[in-house]
Amino acid sequence: MHLAMTKSVFITGNSGGLGYGLTEEYLSLGYEVYGLSRRGCAGIDHPALHDVRCDLAQTSAIVPALEALLGEVRSLSLVFLNAGVLGDIRDVTDTPLADIRAVMDINVWANKIILDWLHPRNLEIDQIVTISSGAAVKSHKGWGAYSLSKATLNMLTQVYAPEYPHTHLCALAPGLIDTAMQDHLCDPDEVDADRYPSVKKLRDARGTDGMPTPRAAAQRLAQVLPKLKDYPSGGFVDVRTMDTAS
Repeated sequence: MHLAMTKSVFITGNSGGLGYGLTEEYLSLGYEVYGLSRRGCAGIDHPALHDVRCDLAQTSAIVPALEALLGEVRSLSLVFLNAGVLGDIRDVTDTPLADIRAVMDINVWANKIILDWLHPRNLEIDQIVTISSGAAVKSHKGWGAYSLSKATLNMLTQVYAPEYPHTHLCALAPGLIDTAMQDHLCDPDEVDADRYPSVKKLRDARGTDGMPTPRAAAQRLAQVLPKLKDYPSGGFVDVRTMDTAS
């Protein structure tokens, strides 16, 4: 089945960070952009941007928001399931189960609700990209809830792939990006880098080419996106490995 390029993209979590960068990038490329986020894209005024606000932590609100945003849409070139939260950096033995559940609700189960809503509508969707992380395959002390959620997201992407036979799915780790999450991690009053050494590496990377801005990261993702189809649908890909191999 050949899917026509509709020049349209659906992005979750596009009010900041990578999602905002993807919104800017795909608007510049001439796409219709459909965004679902908690705060909306207040800094972008563009006729091709269609925004609906939704707190993905409130799972009962997701389907009505999707109906409002995508109810009349018949095809999407791209879907970026980007919305996610870090959770607190702390020992997993000190992390309440309720906190892990809260991270899982946004990073995993909100995406299941979205995938389940899209599936029966027979939308033409060329690619679905779930935004994963290197922490999904290699965790560090303090990253327990986040790593658990991203590892589960990888498997969620894999198990959905056979149910979307005409769409290519990929769990993509975009590499380090200078976002508000880094503001939190780089604040010594928020996170103790001596207790959690992986945080020091992030702080050292900030301001270097190893941690690009959201827009620069979005441009890189847009460039490598066609190459994702060289990988089996449903698989996990780290953009840094792709760059090294290219």
